[in-house]
Amino acid sequence: MELKSPQALRFGLPEEIVKEFFYEKLPPSFTPSIPELGIYRQEGDPTLFALDLFKTLEWLHDKDYPRPLGNEVCSIPVMLSVPDFSTEHLLFHFDGSPNSVELIRKFIDLFGDLIKESKATIISPNFIPKSKIREEREIIQLVTSNTKETSFIKFNFSRIGDFWSYGVKNDCTLLVTTKNYQAELAKVLFHFYQGKIWSNKLSFYLSV
Repeated sequence: MELKSPQALRFGLPEEIVKEFFYEKLPPSFTPSIPELGIYRQEGDPTLFALDLFKTLEWLHDKDYPRPLGNEVCSIPVMLSVPDFSTEHLLFHFDGSPNSVELIRKFIDLFGDLIKESKATIISPNFIPKSKIREEREIIQLVTSNTKETSFIKFNFSRIGDFWSYGVKNDCTLLVTTKNYQAELAKVLFHFYQGKIWSNKLSFYLSV
């Protein structure tokens, strides 16, 4: 596959690992491992980069440091997906920041047709400033109105490993978080993956 956008080259990964998608709204038939055919736009950037999680891990462990995922982030969402990709149980990370609000709104716009039957869990910090409470309620309502079942819990998670652990223990299939955690996620994947997979269910979606 020939990559269409120069942004993809930032990853430094082999082309067969990086898939580009240009949909404004992903179709119900979306499969991360199969790039769309015949509908490339003449202009404009991709709307999603999809990387095979296991192949990316294998590639990273041939390197001295996970630089491709630790590099300066770009504005295009990135998904690290397991082979059996599913939106059955979504795990949203809401931290009250503008990035977090925009992340969830854009995810709903892009994945809306895939998550109508999904279960969703939103994790928010125990303390949210009063100025952010309204946004928190709006995000809860947005997710609730676009999924089949939504739960909202308060945890003071501060590390990507906390979300990963929760996601694995609770059979989540897709963690949605901001690219503020991209470098940390790269380090976690690099240092703790040692020839075995912690979970063959959990994929990761990161965006600004």
